[in-house]
Amino acid sequence: QVQLVESGGGLVQAGGSLRLSCAASGRTFSINDMGWFRQAPGNEREFVASIRQSVTGTRYAESVKGRFTISRENAKNTVYLQMNSLKPEDTAVYYCAARRGYSGSAYDYWGQGTQVTVSS
Repeated sequence: QVQLVESGGGLVQAGGSLRLSCAASGRTFSINDMGWFRQAPGNEREFVASIRQSVTGTRYAESVKGRFTISRENAKNTVYLQMNSLKPEDTAVYYCAARRGYSGSAYDYWGQGTQVTVSS
């Protein structure tokens, strides 16, 4: 019903910046919340940031507060993740996700992921 495609991943030096994009298609009118998750080798998938679609409201993992910014362009059905002051520990596959519910509910749709590698 909803398809998500991430882009913008790549290799960046520590302290640098990178912007990820997530384009949603399909039944996008059903989405109320979108977010970003990441998974490093040997680790479980962890929450990074989320944003509501209809009202102002964002959430961030403590590890990325002050460095990452999530934003949206509803007309383009696109969500962005601006990542600044990147650290080697930010290296992971980043996934875009969408859900029909809000905080506390499961995410219904997932993208294929995009690799982010931060070198020291």
